[in-house]
Amino acid sequence: MLSHISASLSLTSSSLTATTALRHLRPSLSKSLRLKLRSYPFNPIKLLKRHSVILSMEANPSPAAAVSVDSVSDDLKYQKLENNSSISNDVLNNSVNNSNRVKTNLEELRWDNSFVRELPGDPRTDLIPRQVLHACYSKVSPSAEVENPQLVAWSDSASDLLDLDPKEFTRPDFPLIFSGASPLVGAMPYAQCYGGHQFGMWAGQLGDGRAITLGEVLNSKFERWELQLKGAGKTPYSRFADGLAVLRSSIREFLCSEAMHALGIPTTRALCLVTTGKYVTRDMFYDGNPKDEPGAIVCRVSQSFLRFGSYQIHASREDLDLVLTLVDYTIRHHFPHLEKLSKSDSVSFSTGGGDNSVVDLTSNKYAAWAVEVAERTASLVASWQGVGFTHGVLNTDNMSVLGLTIDYGPFGFLDAFDPRYTPNTTDLPGRRYCFANQPDIGLWNIAQFVTTLSTAQLINDNEANYAMERYGTKFMDEYQAIMAKKLGLPKYNKQLISKLLKNMAIDKVDYTNFFRSLSNIKADPTLPEDELLIPLKAVLLDIGKERKDAWTSWLKSYLQELSASGISDEERKVSMDSVNPKYILRNYLCQSAIDAAEVGNFEEVRQLLKVMNCPYDDQPGMEKYARLPPAWAYRPGVGMLSCSS
Repeated sequence: MLSHISASLSLTSSSLTATTALRHLRPSLSKSLRLKLRSYPFNPIKLLKRHSVILSMEANPSPAAAVSVDSVSDDLKYQKLENNSSISNDVLNNSVNNSNRVKTNLEELRWDNSFVRELPGDPRTDLIPRQVLHACYSKVSPSAEVENPQLVAWSDSASDLLDLDPKEFTRPDFPLIFSGASPLVGAMPYAQCYGGHQFGMWAGQLGDGRAITLGEVLNSKFERWELQLKGAGKTPYSRFADGLAVLRSSIREFLCSEAMHALGIPTTRALCLVTTGKYVTRDMFYDGNPKDEPGAIVCRVSQSFLRFGSYQIHASREDLDLVLTLVDYTIRHHFPHLEKLSKSDSVSFSTGGGDNSVVDLTSNKYAAWAVEVAERTASLVASWQGVGFTHGVLNTDNMSVLGLTIDYGPFGFLDAFDPRYTPNTTDLPGRRYCFANQPDIGLWNIAQFVTTLSTAQLINDNEANYAMERYGTKFMDEYQAIMAKKLGLPKYNKQLISKLLKNMAIDKVDYTNFFRSLSNIKADPTLPEDELLIPLKAVLLDIGKERKDAWTSWLKSYLQELSASGISDEERKVSMDSVNPKYILRNYLCQSAIDAAEVGNFEEVRQLLKVMNCPYDDQPGMEKYARLPPAWAYRPGVGMLSCSS
C-alpha cells in the first residue's frame, strides 16, 4: 500500500547549533489544509506530524482575495525593470536606444551589477577559506586552470535571453571566455555567501564554493539575467574543496537545466558547457578510490541565484539589519509589484482563530513576499511530481526564492514507478528526499524560510503560518490539476488516481511511458474486457492473471470517467500528450552522452539536448531516447549517484 510506504518514511528534525538565533514556530495543521492534503495519494499528513514546524490557523480567504494572491505569483515570469530607479541612467538610456537590436555580441552585453553595487561585500579579496561576516558576497575572479578549452554544447534558447547572437558560439575565443580564462568586459565577478539546512541539520556557512557569478545582464526587454560559471575555481567558501567541477556532473547540469525548461518547469538555465583541458580528481563513490576525470565549466543563467540560505545565514548570526537589506534588495529587483500593493488589492485574510486575527498582505510587503515565495515553491514541487522528477538534495541552500529548480546534482526522473525512489546515494537509508517526500520537504523548507523572516521581525507568527498554509493549499490545487490533465479528466478523482499509482508501484510500471501510452485509450464502454489492455501492452510487462484483473478493473473505472467527460478521444489525446512527455532525461541517457564526451565525442550531448528540447513531440526516428533503461543502467553511478562532482 502506498499509504503504508509513505507512513514508514522518517524525516530528520531540524537541529540548530546553540549559537543560532533562528527560533521555531510550533503550531499544528489547520483543519482545512488537513482535508485538502488527504487528496495527495502518498498521505503526507502522517509525515507532516513529524515536523517541528507545521501550520496553525484556519485560513478562510474569500474567492476574490484568493485570486488576488494567486495573481501575485504570475507577475515574475518576465520582470520589467523600466521603473527601477536603482539602474543607472546611462544603462537605461543605452538599453532604450538599443531596444530594437535583435542580437548582440559579447562585447555589447549590457551589464548592471546591482548585487555588488547595492549590497555589502567582503572587504577581503583573498581566497583563504573563512567565515565571511556582515557581507552578502566576496569579490573573486575565475581561477580554474585551463589548457585548450573546448566548447562541448550550447543553448540557442538560453542565448535568446541575453539577446546574444548565436554566431558568438563559433568565436575561437568563446571557450576561453566561458572557462574564465579570458574576462568579459563589464563583469564584476563574485561568490555569494549563504548557509543552509542539509538533510535537516543546520550546516552554518556554505556559500558558492565553486560557482562564480560574473554579473547581471539586462536584455532589450529590461529583463535581468545573471551569468554564473560553475567549476571556475576556489572562493572563500570552498572550505577544503578545489572549486572545480568534472565533465560528468557538468553535462548532467547543462542538459537537465535545458530539459526542465522545455518541459515547462521553472528552472535556472544553461548557456554553454566547456571543458577545461585539465583533469580533476574525484572519489565518485566515497570509497577511497579517487580517479582523475576531465574538468569542465558550465555557464548557468538565472534571474537570480538567491536561495533560502542566503537569508538564513545572516539571521543565524543575528545580523538582522543585513537580512532586511537583502530582503529589500530582492523585492526591489525581483518582486517590484509588491512595492505597489494597496488596500484596493483586497488581500486580507482572517486567520480563523479565536482572536479574530487578520493577515493583511497590503500592509506588510514582507508577508506578501513570504506568501509568494511559498506559492512559487509549491507550484514548482507540484510540477516535479507531475513529470516524475526527483531533485535528490532539497537542502535549504538549494531552494530558490524565485521558485526555480536550482543546483542539479544527483537528480533523477522516475523509471519504474517507486514513491520511495531517491537518486542520491547519500540519502540512503532514510530517503528524506525521495520522490513521495518532496512536497513535505518543500513545506519544511518554507518553514525554515519564514522562521528566518520572523526572526528578523519582518513578519509575525500569523503571517508566517499563513504563508505555510498557502504552500499546502497551492500545492494541492496545482497537483490535482496536473494529475487530472495527465489522465485527460476534467477534474481530480482521488480514488481513481490513488488506485492507479498503487498498481503502478506494484508492477513497477514506467512512469513516463505509461502516461504517454494512456492517451491511446478509447472511451468506448462497449470494448470487450480482453481488449482493454491492448493499448497498454507495451508498458504493462510481465504481469500475471491477478495483476491483469487488477488493471482491467481500474481501466473500467477510468473508461467510465472518460465517457462521462464528453471529451472526444482525439481532443483528449492532444491534451494528454501536451502534458505527458515522450522524452525525459533519464540517467542512462546522460551516462551514454558522458561516456562519449569523456573520450572527446560531444555529438551525443548535442543530440540529446536537441531531443530534450521537444519532449512532448513524437520526433520520428528518435524513439530510442524513449526506451526503458537497459540492464547496465542500474550499475553504480548511473541510476543512483553521489554528490561527488
